[in-house]
Amino acid sequence: MNNQSGLSGTATLGSSKEKHKEVNQGTILVIDDRVLSRMTVVDLLTLEDYEVIEADTNKSILQQVEKSLPDLILLDVSVAEDEGFELCKRLKQEQIINLIPIIIFTVSNDRQSRLKCIEAGGDELMTKPLDRVEFLARVKSLIAKKQLNEGLDQTEQVLFSLARAIENRYSDGNNSSVKLAALTKSFGRYLQLCPSEIEDLTYAAHLHDIGTVGIPDSVMRKKGELTPEEQELLRQHVLIGEKICRPMRNRQGILPIIRHHHERWDGTGYPDGLKAREIPFLAQVFQTLDIYDALTSQRTYKQAYTPEEALEIMISEADNTEQN
Repeated sequence: MNNQSGLSGTATLGSSKEKHKEVNQGTILVIDDRVLSRMTVVDLLTLEDYEVIEADTNKSILQQVEKSLPDLILLDVSVAEDEGFELCKRLKQEQIINLIPIIIFTVSNDRQSRLKCIEAGGDELMTKPLDRVEFLARVKSLIAKKQLNEGLDQTEQVLFSLARAIENRYSDGNNSSVKLAALTKSFGRYLQLCPSEIEDLTYAAHLHDIGTVGIPDSVMRKKGELTPEEQELLRQHVLIGEKICRPMRNRQGILPIIRHHHERWDGTGYPDGLKAREIPFLAQVFQTLDIYDALTSQRTYKQAYTPEEALEIMISEADNTEQN
């Protein structure tokens, strides 16, 4: 049977009125001329506690977007691809709209479609039928980034854009900073930190490696073991990052985290060789989460450890006095 809904898997979508909770995770505008396809996506998002607005690609769509100002736009171009990409381009040209992320749905993931998405200003291109888990993860990630950016001043917006560009250049495309930010929030609440400390940890999750912008590609992309000279060069990224982030007058609390998140409990870390409780507390907290995230994330050169395996490794390092 042809899956007109565009969703892969066997999830059953119940009544949104019965299962919808009071918590609103964000507002999403779904633009799709096909009613059945649109309803399926709307039901799925409603079950995940998003507020959903439906629309088709009529002439008043710009006014609808400006009126609703959603956190995310889902634009299906499966039927009329060229017209759909053109609509995305028009939306991104509007100043009040251009910061709203747009996910484009298409039936083709070929090079031409990806280029069209980039040229139109789309933030993500997803192929139908959609993978439910991946789709919801991308929705959550884009809304989180948009809501975070809304609270930034102009300097912070520039630095966050730079940090995202660096992450996209050197990472495996796994949105590591988003995952790390979520960890800092939940663990910060567990430690009963004050809101400003949790915010500092969250900002550091996105900006802690921004100093790598000053490290040569030959070092950052080297697959073999670094020479002592290259290791010393790489260690400079924490000092560069601290300097880059210093102009954020309202976020001075992240500076010690950025500078000291590679210190070691036994004093063998960098850049200042601090040991034990000389290391700022938030830097200790952040380093613990950064190590856990690195261990449990898959990389091109390693598989991800399970949470249990990661904790065993971290406990072993603590026993050897490398970590708190």
